[in-house]
Amino acid sequence: MQISAFKTFLAIEAAGSFHGAARALNVTQTAVSARIKALEEALGTPLFDRGPGGTRLSAAGRQFLPYAEQMMRTWEFVAGDLKASLAGRVPLRLGAQLSVWDPLLVDVAVWLEEVQGTVPFTLNYDHAMNMGEAVARRLLDVAIVNEVPAGARLSVEELPPERLVLVADQPLRLGRDALPLFINLEFGAEYDAQLHDVLPARSRQHIVLGNALMGLRYLQKRGGIGYFPAYMAAEALAAGALHAVEGAPEISLGCRALYLPDNPALEHIRQVVRGLQQVRGGG
Repeated sequence: MQISAFKTFLAIEAAGSFHGAARALNVTQTAVSARIKALEEALGTPLFDRGPGGTRLSAAGRQFLPYAEQMMRTWEFVAGDLKASLAGRVPLRLGAQLSVWDPLLVDVAVWLEEVQGTVPFTLNYDHAMNMGEAVARRLLDVAIVNEVPAGARLSVEELPPERLVLVADQPLRLGRDALPLFINLEFGAEYDAQLHDVLPARSRQHIVLGNALMGLRYLQKRGGIGYFPAYMAAEALAAGALHAVEGAPEISLGCRALYLPDNPALEHIRQVVRGLQQVRGGG
């Protein structure tokens, strides 16, 4: 079974040896070698370089790695869906493009459980995944994004935008005080356009962090300024651990739900969208 080969390939990459992969998978080393040999023959290229220092991915193996990870992710989705459908449930796969909306996925799960009496879906927190592409390829049923991908034939539901506030580890006034390091979360083109009006690129040094909670923690530990969701910064602001930058306007981050209009679970998707509107305060 090819899935076993993909799983074995990933186990070797993680363990750094065929022996370690065999132990992790609870199979013989002979089975591990046979699976990789069959995979390499199918692909027509060696996937590992074996030497005294251990087993490492070859150049082809490094190229194959993200495909193997995607295949395993897809298989997990498919297997989970089948198990859920056999148990009489309609599984929905939800994802969020940004770390900003992880709590929103939890909130809508609780809302559906309380209002609908069921939780017919799985939650996905894979921030590396392109959410628009994942919906288009039917890896996800609903995705929460800040920007709609161009050219995708997806239904888009507008949700109330996210309010972002400029906070700092010390009292500051925009236009009067020298600005410290800016923690840039790179939320996309809409965010960049608004940010440029407030903090022109030439006026700031910045570091890019890809996770909002990580960025907030970095700011508090290291110092600096950054635009963060108001709800995320509220506790630190109330405690005096962070300060709202005086004279800095709020900016907004679009919030949208994407789904395929021909999805067989469309009615369940509409329930999720209603839940998103409720927990976002728009319904």
